[in-house]
Amino acid sequence: MHGKGVKKGRGAGNRGGRGMAGSGKRAGQKKSLILTTYGNAYFGKHGFTRPRKSIRKILAINIEQLENYNKETINLTELGYQKLLGKGIPNKKYKITVELFSKQAKEKIEKAGGSIN
Repeated sequence: MHGKGVKKGRGAGNRGGRGMAGSGKRAGQKKSLILTTYGNAYFGKHGFTRPRKSIRKILAINIEQLENYNKETINLTELGYQKLLGKGIPNKKYKITVELFSKQAKEKIEKAGGSIN
């Protein structure tokens, strides 16, 4: 007799799925079969995942935001910023102390008569 011509025999539901389905850690009746076939390597987590490098976030400020400080000498490092960006037009001769700055920011500050350290 080839196949089962009855409803119960259709699909894989009556036998608990196809292949290795149902062979999880809780299937006690199948554990002995799995252990003899695949060994202890079948269960549990395997391998090593490398720890990801922490990405350093740089806090930046634009030239247009310098107007909020109402000073001409500004130490951006003390204020918690690491980089000066070039968006905006400087309205004063700023003397700025900062770790990093863009080319455009340097050009604009120096063009207005200021300086960056």
